[in-house]
Amino acid sequence: MSTSETATPLRPARTGGKRKTLLVIGVVALLLVSAGAAYYWWSNRPIQPVVLDQQEQRLLDEKVEAVQERSYEPGGKTLVLTEKEVNALFHDNTGLGDKVRFELANQAIHARIRTDLDEEIPVVGGRTLKAKARFKLTDDQNNPAIILDDLTVWGLSLPNAWLADIKGKNLIGELGLNLSNNRLAEGVQDIDVDHGKITITLAE
Repeated sequence: MSTSETATPLRPARTGGKRKTLLVIGVVALLLVSAGAAYYWWSNRPIQPVVLDQQEQRLLDEKVEAVQERSYEPGGKTLVLTEKEVNALFHDNTGLGDKVRFELANQAIHARIRTDLDEEIPVVGGRTLKAKARFKLTDDQNNPAIILDDLTVWGLSLPNAWLADIKGKNLIGELGLNLSNNRLAEGVQDIDVDHGKITITLAE
């Protein structure tokens, strides 16, 4: 038999490498889909009103009563409220705890809003409004202020022109409020906001 007539044996196709590659791609795709679903849920999670248990409510009542009733003591009066207590107070006094949630950051307050719009509103009527706002509580000179830093609606940060150029301005002055002659404001010596808590120091 000649060499030309010798049949060359067929090599089996290497499918192991392809299967491994497809498996890796599938796992990565699954992780991406899972991450996307988790992000979507977190961004659209419902707002639940904050309700304190009996022990937490009793502690909050003691804090408020201490400020209202305690006579002056050297060193001033200090009221420290946690983020949970702030949201509970807001819900107790407004009933809007299922629509607005506050988050305390470094010298800033974040407000998350979720509410259904009236169906009679043009274009967006009947939709669920999802908005976030960030307010700074001090100006460049570290004076008390309420400054709108950002407003995001449905994931879009609204341009300043759409907000009548109020971003970066002290809303206290823009609203015509004069805190220098305000008895309530004069009773507050300092307000400090940190992650998860707010500290209010009262004047003498």
